[in-house]
Amino acid sequence: MDAHYDAWAFCGGGEVGDRLAGLVMKGIKTATASAYISYQTENEDIPKAGSYSVILLDNNEAVCIIQTTDVSLVPFNQVSAEHAYLEGEGDRDLAYWRRVHKAAFTPDYQEAGKEFDENGLVVLERFQIVYRP
Repeated sequence: MDAHYDAWAFCGGGEVGDRLAGLVMKGIKTATASAYISYQTENEDIPKAGSYSVILLDNNEAVCIIQTTDVSLVPFNQVSAEHAYLEGEGDRDLAYWRRVHKAAFTPDYQEAGKEFDENGLVVLERFQIVYRP
């Protein structure tokens, strides 16, 4: 049986993406988020529970395979403190999450010709590592 998977780096790669991949490998980061508007702009489907992803470093080296366990669409201003904690970034609190993700999502809105929207939908994913090389 052939399983479908995607291969990607957090935040499109770079130093931040590598740092986030490291948090996954340490078991600290078990969730992620993306602006729904980017899926609309790119005409892509949102991830589905049960799907697999190969997590890459900026140099395209695979560090692990994750399986998405849960996906939800939530307005930015209603993302929970629990989800912020599971993302494992910074001090893991909701204020930090909102500040960092507003900055990260603003270019997605600009690409769509819009201003960032606190009520805009966010794709929230929870995942687990299923393979470590």
